Amino acid sequence: MAVVLAAVITGGLLFTMQALIASGKSALTDDREVHFLDFVRTERQEMVQRKQQKPEKPPPPREPPPDMPQPQQDAVDPNMQTIGVAPMSVSADMSIGGFGLAISDGDYLPIVKVAPIYPRRALSRGLEGYVIVEFTVTKTGSVRDPFIVESTSSLFENAALKAVLRFKYKPRIVDGDPIEVAGVQNKISFELEDS
Repeated sequence: MAVVLAAVITGGLLFTMQALIASGKSALTDDREVHFLDFVRTERQEMVQRKQQKPEKPPPPREPPPDMPQPQQDAVDPNMQTIGVAPMSVSADMSIGGFGLAISDGDYLPIVKVAPIYPRRALSRGLEGYVIVEFTVTKTGSVRDPFIVESTSSLFENAALKAVLRFKYKPRIVDGDPIEVAGVQNKISFELEDS
């Protein structure tokens, strides 16, 4: 029974494939049976009415706020005796020069601290550590002459030096002039994020 059913299905498939192949050849070579459909869409006039939404008015307050008591002012007696004060010599020697931001003295302050790029080799090995870098903050606030003071792995040193060179500081101000600060140390930690 199964053999007969398989033979009928196979014969039907062969006949269907032959019919598809025969109709495909005529479609490629026959030029007179080409039909084009031309779709033209006309615009419809639609009237859309939009509802204008007005904001809701806030509810009126339930109670007006209580009146604040007026502060009592002491009355000045015009017949009061005056106190004699000897005139004092006041000398204000202030130099207001420059833009006005650097008038007061101040210590150096970090403005921009760039995070280092985690080294690939340390990342692939799963290493964590830190590097202590010492450098000089210049008069312009940039970093000069960085060197490694302490490091847990030499893999982190190059990345730490590159990051430190991109730091920006507000320079130390003494007597209104910026000065260089040597011996500034910074600890840069390299830690992997917990997944």
